[in-house]
Formats: sequence, C-alpha cells, structure tokens
Amino acid sequence: MAAVRVRFAPSPTGSLHLGNALTAAANRRFVDERGGVLVLRIDDTDPTRTVAGGEEAILQDLAWLDIEFEEGPVRQSERRDLYAEAAARSIAAHAAEHDPEGAVRLRGGGATLLRSDGTATYQLASVVDDLALGITHVLRGSDHRPNLELQRRIARALDGELPEVIHHGLVLGPDGKKLSKRHGHASIADLREEGFPREGVRAYLDELGLPEHDVRLDLSRLRRLATDALAAMSDAELAAVLEAPLETVPALRGARSLVEAREYARLVLVPEVADVPGDAGPTLERFAELRSAGPHHLSADESRSVLRELKAVGGDLRSLRLALTGAAKGPELWAVLTAVPRDEALERASRAMSA
Repeated sequence: MAAVRVRFAPSPTGSLHLGNALTAAANRRFVDERGGVLVLRIDDTDPTRTVAGGEEAILQDLAWLDIEFEEGPVRQSERRDLYAEAAARSIAAHAAEHDPEGAVRLRGGGATLLRSDGTATYQLASVVDDLALGITHVLRGSDHRPNLELQRRIARALDGELPEVIHHGLVLGPDGKKLSKRHGHASIADLREEGFPREGVRAYLDELGLPEHDVRLDLSRLRRLATDALAAMSDAELAAVLEAPLETVPALRGARSLVEAREYARLVLVPEVADVPGDAGPTLERFAELRSAGPHHLSADESRSVLRELKAVGGDLRSLRLALTGAAKGPELWAVLTAVPRDEALERASRAMSA
C-alpha cells in the first residue's frame, strides 16, 4: 500500500482564514494518524489572488498553530513548464484542443486548461500537481465539491486518476453566513491579535475534526478552550509567552486571553496613577503598617492575611486596588500583593495618599 501523502494548498492571500486553518489541521492530523507526508503547496497561478507577503503570513500562521509540513512550499508559479507539458499531452491524446484565441480547452465541455498567455488555470495546475507529487488523499472544504468531476476528467485526460477526495464542512459565522471580516475572528491573525493562545485555537480546530456539514463558529467554546489553555500553562511558560517576570504570573492567572493577561501585567508592573477617594487614607495607612512588617515578597497566604486584616477593620479594598494598579478592575488583589515587592507597594500607597 502506498504511503499516505496529502497536501495543503492555500492561495497566498494573507493570513489563513479559519476555514483554511481547519483544512490544514485536518491534513496534519490525517498524516499523524496514518504515517506519511504533508506537502505545503502554494496555489499562486492567479496573480489577482496573490498578496505581497501572503505566503509569509501563511507560513507564520502554520508555525504559530504548530502545523508542520514535510515537503514544500511547492509554488505553482514555478511549475509553468510542467503544466504546459501536461496540456500538450492532453492535446496529443485528443482529450483537449486549442481554441481560436490560442487557449487549450478540454474536449466535451470546453473547460480551459491553459489560458491564451500560456498560464495554467487552477483546475489544470491542481490536478497536475496532485499527480506529480504522488498525493494519495485530498482533504478540502466542501466549497471545492463542484470542482470534483471536472478535475477527475482532467486527470483521466492525462492518463491518471485523481486521489481519493474527502470534503469537509465549512466554518460559518455565528449568523450562519460565510465567515468574513465583518464577523471578526475570521483569520488566524485576528485570533492571535485578540489574544487567543495557540493551544486553544489548535484545540478548537482539532475538536471540529472533519465536520460532515457546515459548522458555525462557536466563540463561547473557543474562549473556553483558550481559558483552559492558559490555565494549563506552567508559570514559566506563561511568563515566557507574555515576556513578563515570573513573580507576576499569579496576578495573570485570571485573564481570559493573552491580551488581557498583558494588560494585567501592565497594571502590576507600570500602573498609572489613579485618583483615590479622599476617605481612603486610613485604609492605605493600615496597609502600609501591615506591609512594612512583611517580607520583600509576600506568599499567597500572607497576601490573603493582609486583606483579611484590612477587611476586619472595614478597609476600602477598592481604593487599595486603585492605589496599587491604577485601575478599578483587574487581577485578583491578593495576587497583586504577591507580585508587587514591599518597597514598591509602599511607594504606590504613599503616592496615592499624597495625590
């Protein structure tokens, strides 16, 4: 039995659409489960669909998703001679013919194989590459289903057979319409910029698997998987991803995205000065007394003990949060106390009292 060979074949239009990312993950999983090779092919025969930096964006997205490929990238723009030779063979086999404008068309239907300028159409290039690269299985979105019969005819015109083709459902927007920029969350770049960790996005794609029917993007599920992925990271991993000091990590744990975690880190490390209520003085003075008696860094238990002491005397913890982070909301207050060293905490409290 031939070794499994699959291909992922995006056009270089920029960051991967979430549906294309689903196809890439499905191909990677298919190979991993069976042993074989994933070929990355860049379908760039149509210059109108080629964006500057588009291929680099795809490579960046695949690397971010931890989707590796064994061969490629194979660029169709560099295989013009191969397509011309294939068209010539189809003419010699009387399966295709030149039209009056000089293009090459398949007999019995007239589908164009080569344009009059000698460039290959998507249909010809895709089939020629699948045959030349020894692809055994094609996993792709169901939007390609209308191409199937024509591509089979082209393969037979070249004295070959199309690989086994498996179509999967598309990823739609929450409203059931084609997922697009107006929905947000449409591309891997969108998700990365919104702070979704790669582990959460990859888990969502793997969970979708090879859907038989179209599926709607489930943002609540994606967010839950993102939260789970953040929770599963070790302190060292989270600190590395955020480029934050290790001691700040407890204060970042409640964040629901990397963007929120970075904001939490900012509140802990470089807070803005906020106005605190005028009657917050007693709370901040008592906090200064308690904190002065403690070690350079508080443990979680010690931080909670300080907060209990303040609550016992009716302390204004909202004002303490404002003094320490410059914001009314953010990380758990006990975690802030563990992250901010003693002298810095005292300086912030003093600054708030004198503001």
